[in-house]
Amino acid sequence: MTEPVRSGRSDRSPWNWLLVVPIVVPLLTPLYNRDEPRLLGFPMFYWLQLAFIVLGVATTSAVYLATRRPPTPRRPVPEEAGDE
Repeated sequence: MTEPVRSGRSDRSPWNWLLVVPIVVPLLTPLYNRDEPRLLGFPMFYWLQLAFIVLGVATTSAVYLATRRPPTPRRPVPEEAGDE
């Protein structure tokens, strides 16, 4: 039997656990099950939902920046002899 071919990529970074935050926080309904305080006339429920979107974008961006790999250097393209 042959061994499975493994790629050099591993997505098992501890930073990925941070992605649980924007999933769990909106599920905590006691955080926003209120009418007050109002922001620009909007009840807390609506403006906090928008804050959850910002939290998700910020968390996803932080995980992406923490786990991305540096770009691989490009190989120089060999010049052909007849291109002068």
